[in-house]
Amino acid sequence: MANATDENMKVSRRDVMKGSLGTAAFAAFGASAATPALVAAPMVAMAGAAQAQTPASASEITMPATGILMHPGYAKTIAQMAYVWGWPIVNMLNRKAKITQAPYPGLLGGILPAAPRGQVGMLHDYIEPSETFVTCPNQDVVYGLGFFSLDEEPVVAQVPDFGDRFWVYALYDARTDQFGQLGKPYGTKPGFYLLVGPRWNGLKPDGITDVIRSSTSLANAIPRIFQDDTPEDKKAIQSAINQVVFYPLKDFNGEMKTIEWANVKDIPVPPSSDADGGGETKWVIPEKFFDQFGDAIAAADPLPGEEAMYGQFRLLQDAAAKDPELKKLLVEIAKETEENVIHPFFEWKHNGRPAGNGWNRSTNNAQFGVDYFNRTGTSKSNMFDNRPNETQYFYTDYDASGKELTGSGNYAITFAAGQEPPVNGFWSLTLYNDKHLFHANDLKRYSLGTKNKNLKRNTDGSLTLHAGAKNPGGDKESNWVPAPDGRFSLYIRAYWGKEPILDGSWQPPKIEAL
Repeated sequence: MANATDENMKVSRRDVMKGSLGTAAFAAFGASAATPALVAAPMVAMAGAAQAQTPASASEITMPATGILMHPGYAKTIAQMAYVWGWPIVNMLNRKAKITQAPYPGLLGGILPAAPRGQVGMLHDYIEPSETFVTCPNQDVVYGLGFFSLDEEPVVAQVPDFGDRFWVYALYDARTDQFGQLGKPYGTKPGFYLLVGPRWNGLKPDGITDVIRSSTSLANAIPRIFQDDTPEDKKAIQSAINQVVFYPLKDFNGEMKTIEWANVKDIPVPPSSDADGGGETKWVIPEKFFDQFGDAIAAADPLPGEEAMYGQFRLLQDAAAKDPELKKLLVEIAKETEENVIHPFFEWKHNGRPAGNGWNRSTNNAQFGVDYFNRTGTSKSNMFDNRPNETQYFYTDYDASGKELTGSGNYAITFAAGQEPPVNGFWSLTLYNDKHLFHANDLKRYSLGTKNKNLKRNTDGSLTLHAGAKNPGGDKESNWVPAPDGRFSLYIRAYWGKEPILDGSWQPPKIEAL
């Protein structure tokens, strides 16, 4: 049975995690947690006096003094954390800057949906394997993409009648946390939904079904609408996706707008030097990071408990603005942190938590809060996850023996009868090359799962999928995902997972080298 001291400690920790205590109280909690029991009584006696001296709010706490001369060792300590914390937001800022250059909603280079600020571009089929805007795309859904400044320009999101089809509009704030609940898992009704920023104070217009508020003005939307891999379904989906239209509130008239996405004009691709060796576009440039860091701080107000960290970040900015040598040092620190901290996140073993049989699984995806490890890891490896209740992701670079997956091998992934991912939506197994992008192949096949209607089952009801550069032949070909000659990854998506997916009791199968 817990004693009173134990209960007090529990209350203290809960209050701290909720952010209901100030920064000074957080520090006091950290100290008291390590205090020997011998001094507990005197501390209790002093509690009244200490409580009276505690600042009432974060605004009353002394912030770092500006105008100081910061020595390099201290600067490095703060700069490394600034780089890890700010990496996803700078990433978002640069994606927005690129995508919103589009003069009209359409396909950038005929491949990537793009649109001016306040609108969304939509595909009309699966995404092309040549896209490099984002790693780990999937070929189970028809995607859309758009970026917004919601305080300045609220946006209307149209929701057509999708019938029984799975769909979700993933809405992301500047931190890459999702906001709002629009999709099949939430029972969302057709209608018009108004997306607004944290400081928007208008009234809900007539005809708007609901108002959805983002925690930051910078936001984006990535609609995902499931599509079977059949000609019939590709035709059937068109009427619904043609009404997936987002636009500024000033253009709202209460009537559903329609865009024939299959017929929109392609947008020429502007010249770019941001390609990253055949991989994803390099959205964060270490040499430019601290020039953009002030915009990253401005893009997201501090979460509870982050005020002290923001104070240190602003101190670093102030010191660097007055010291050219310190500013040069920050560039070196950015390059070093990119190599030593960010780059390792690209390996799946550094993402999420172990899921069994050599796989890892996503953790806190799209609801990261102050989980900087998983937020930045996801931003580097597979940005724009869905929330855990919408999608769970399982990924690996290794077979069951711990050896790297390579095209020179042939691999079998067998789901026992009744042990395919338990979902209300859909599931798939996708193969990516060493850049976390699709491997172009003659079959134009990059994933297998719910969308496929011609998968062959074993006599016992189990399902074996094959991966490798060599065609396994015969009736195994329909169950084969072609691999490149070099290293590759496997990635399982479970959309709208049932309880065994959510609680972690379902495990991905072993990957057996043949």
